[in-house]
Amino acid sequence: MSDTLMAGFLPFEHEPYFDFARAEVAQAQRAAFGQVRERYVGRTFDLLIGGEPAQGDGTFAVCNPAVPGEALWHFQNATPAQLGQAVAGAQAAFETWRFSDPFQRASIFKRAAELLRARRMEFNAVMTLENAKNWAEADGEVAESVDHFEVFAREALRWAQGKAVYPMQGEHVTTVYEPLGVVAVISPWNFPSAIPLGMALGALAAGNTVIWKPAAETPLSSLLMIELLFEAGLPRGAVQFLTGSDEVLGDPLVDHPGVRMVAFTGSKEIGCRIMERAAKVRGGQRWLKRVMAEMGGKDPTVVCADADLEAAAQGIVASAFGYAGQKCSACSRVIAEQSVYDGLLRRVTELTAELRAGLPEDNAAVGPVIHAASAERIRGYVARGRDTARLVLGGGGEGAFVEPTIFADVTQGDPLFREEIFGPVLSFTPARDWEHAIELANDSEYGLTAAFYSRDPHKLSEARRRLHVGNLYLNRKCTGAMSGTHAFGGYGMSGTNAKVGGPDYLFWFLQTKTVAQRY
Repeated sequence: MSDTLMAGFLPFEHEPYFDFARAEVAQAQRAAFGQVRERYVGRTFDLLIGGEPAQGDGTFAVCNPAVPGEALWHFQNATPAQLGQAVAGAQAAFETWRFSDPFQRASIFKRAAELLRARRMEFNAVMTLENAKNWAEADGEVAESVDHFEVFAREALRWAQGKAVYPMQGEHVTTVYEPLGVVAVISPWNFPSAIPLGMALGALAAGNTVIWKPAAETPLSSLLMIELLFEAGLPRGAVQFLTGSDEVLGDPLVDHPGVRMVAFTGSKEIGCRIMERAAKVRGGQRWLKRVMAEMGGKDPTVVCADADLEAAAQGIVASAFGYAGQKCSACSRVIAEQSVYDGLLRRVTELTAELRAGLPEDNAAVGPVIHAASAERIRGYVARGRDTARLVLGGGGEGAFVEPTIFADVTQGDPLFREEIFGPVLSFTPARDWEHAIELANDSEYGLTAAFYSRDPHKLSEARRRLHVGNLYLNRKCTGAMSGTHAFGGYGMSGTNAKVGGPDYLFWFLQTKTVAQRY
């Protein structure tokens, strides 16, 4: 990027995490929970259509996963007519925003980063109440959101420069990038700030407008980010905010002929459905819709005989049971060489047994999963796993709480090995040698993240070449991608490999124009 375009930007640095071990920091976070409860609990929030608040056809409650029966706040159920109004509002705003100065976009994102830094503990508290992340997990995500603002401010300027072409005598030729139109952003509950924000900033930085549809479990975490962008100077029509039922905001949003692109993060089932429906050209549609989808993982950690076993065990426990395993990047399979298999299993079990369950608001290491229905689905895997593998630890829990669970001697055909459980369930599978371990790791329809532990440079080099994943981590855990550094997105059924936070991400939200002028 040229010095002129980068004027005013300090070198990029990742936002540091809060140190909750310091008494004054922990006290400030506790106080933020009180402030959030006083300010937000019991309120009803509106839709945002055409820059104006709107009420829908009734409301729904957002509940605290950790406290059965506690309704936190309420959001609107959008109607089919309001979906049409939101698309029309986004189309109208696009005609202005598409021609906005990239410096304006970058300035808005930079200002939003500063506003978020000042309110991080508030955003942490809202997220913890909505989706049961503990303090560190919530703070990591909100810090990532700060990084997103900083990264996309820089990317807005970088992509505005276009690309150089090979010269031709007698013509001046440029390659430039133009926005697409209205982008529907459909996001999950497990990362309710960073995931939708990354998709939305990709769209906005490229000059598109956004229809932001959050998960029903976590809408306030999204709405606060949108309001922050408006406060930073984003034109209010550039983002439409819709909440409600899948009957209104599922297929109809994907199918709408005014939607140019769908940016989705969620399950494989829904991602495949979106790809299929978006491929059909609807009446009045003048383009082939673009779809960007991130659809989960079944992420392995491979441990070689020469690895640092303590580092591997620590990384496995953190990535398998952080946020109760409810990350698409979570380690759910450990594949270890036979000679170190028993020792690694023993150490991982010891570390996992030390984890204590409790309320996320109290910063417990292990909280509940998102709701009781999810817990029951996870317990179904555990019950069936007792018949096919050796249960080493856990397997119990009540309500939405599921104990961290470890199965050993899991075979390749077992659902524990193959299916995304999305909970605190970890399988161990032995390998004959490190090459067999790589084969086992690749035996999956998914390909999001993987970790590989070895001290041998040759094995590390081979892992780089042969492990079929979008994000490979050598001698570190497979979670914790940092925006701007670890461009994140997977292979296979993990999605379309759009790498959020990476140097190519904005290309997904742009179309290319070549202009040749003869002189």
